[in-house]
Amino acid sequence: MMSSEISPSATNKQSQPEIEIPTDFQSIQTNAGTKELSEFRTYDDATSPARVVEHYRDMRTFQTVEFYKRMEEKYSFENGKFRKMMTIEEALDELENYVDASDPDLDLPNLLHLLQTAEGIRKAGHPDWLQLTGLLHDMGKIMFLWGTSDDGQDGYSPNGKQWALGGDTFVLGCQIPNEAVVFPEFNKCNPDMGDERYNSKFGVYEPHCGIDNLMWAWGHDEYMYRMLVANGTTLPREGLDMIRFHSAYPWHDKGAYRHLMKEEDYEREKWVSAIVFATG
Repeated sequence: MMSSEISPSATNKQSQPEIEIPTDFQSIQTNAGTKELSEFRTYDDATSPARVVEHYRDMRTFQTVEFYKRMEEKYSFENGKFRKMMTIEEALDELENYVDASDPDLDLPNLLHLLQTAEGIRKAGHPDWLQLTGLLHDMGKIMFLWGTSDDGQDGYSPNGKQWALGGDTFVLGCQIPNEAVVFPEFNKCNPDMGDERYNSKFGVYEPHCGIDNLMWAWGHDEYMYRMLVANGTTLPREGLDMIRFHSAYPWHDKGAYRHLMKEEDYEREKWVSAIVFATG
């Protein structure tokens, strides 16, 4: 079984007592009113922008176990490694002109999206830690500062490749579930699906090994989670899960990977699903 560089035991254990999962996040959806709820997250060749189709073709083609390991090393925080010392405000400023190429529903710079999300959560009366989670959930896209187009982390060019910055994540090292991912026709583009080590139901994993031990397609979620843990965040695990797994739509939206989940992961999934309503 393969596991992430940062183990579950490294996450913040000071979870707030008696925390209840928010039930009103859908009412504070940041792009609510722009179209009907059923019209969001519609992915097909006919209606999706060309940039979105290209993004997911690239993501399915280049997100492999080998790529994950390479990014894990490049963006490691082990032994005090880091890329740049920044304040949260400085990091937000870097996202002022960044637009997510994978999102068919949102053309706003990420900075505005983060501020809208945090403000919506604040107006709904939720606690500070949850407001902060909303503010930080997409901040990991600052990886573009150190990325390249070849690695799918170009946030500078108008048509730069972003397939390792944003987009729905899926588990690497095992079969990609056709029924749970957008553009399943691109699954055949992934070289790992021709490798018997990685193309079976369980692949490199043991049954019910837990979501913390899965290699999710590398992107802003995993990077931001690791950065927060490395910096000794006081966010509770609920907040860290929201940040780390909010792009894992095949899991929290479509119900994939049940055979890899631990019992405790079902409750964690509910928290991740809650933040998705506010960030959508």
